[in-house]
Amino acid sequence: MRETTAAGVVLASGAGTRVGAALNKVYLPVAGRRVAAWSLAAFAAVPGIGVLVLVIRPQDRELAGEVLAAHPGRVEIVPGGPTRQASELNALRHLAPRIEDGTVDAVLLHDAARPLVTPELIGAVLDRTREHGGAVPGLAADDVVSMAGPDTVGAPLPGAIRVQTPQGFRARPLLAAYEQAEAEAFLGTDTASCMERFSALPVRWVPGSAENLKITYPHDLAVTEQLLRR
Repeated sequence: MRETTAAGVVLASGAGTRVGAALNKVYLPVAGRRVAAWSLAAFAAVPGIGVLVLVIRPQDRELAGEVLAAHPGRVEIVPGGPTRQASELNALRHLAPRIEDGTVDAVLLHDAARPLVTPELIGAVLDRTREHGGAVPGLAADDVVSMAGPDTVGAPLPGAIRVQTPQGFRARPLLAAYEQAEAEAFLGTDTASCMERFSALPVRWVPGSAENLKITYPHDLAVTEQLLRR
């Protein structure tokens, strides 16, 4: 029987201009490492993740090389695309031979700008992915309300959650959905939205973490630094 494993894809190909730095935010230093290095370390600590991919901008290759030089394990480099979805598709096409022969049975996609992700959360998403086909971490969004009109606030939306990453899916349906989305020029908001459109896989959610924040603005870096050093 062929041994199967999961792939972790860390997306580091965005520009991150809102953080206010000339450098791509995922290569900014935080608590002694560059931001992207923290996510790679978390994925490497999960026994079920046997393949690790870093998606980068071509102009960041030297910075990515510095990150990988300090990373103890093997990481495969894939060039990103003009959109997040295009970058994800590039990673899936890179993995396609191993997906098609069954070597890679699940893929987890994660924003490098979320350096506080833990191996425990990654493992929980992977377990739920293998059990049901798809899984995302989320936090209850009790403060999300509907709009009753153009300028009128409506009632709270029951059951709303704020979705985080990593988002995990069975590999073959994920690859097929992304190829179909490309063929139909569909652009989703995240991995789950693309799967909801082009796949019948159920997407379950696991409890996320309030600390699994995404670095977007300058103050996020300061908060992240404090949490990592703690």
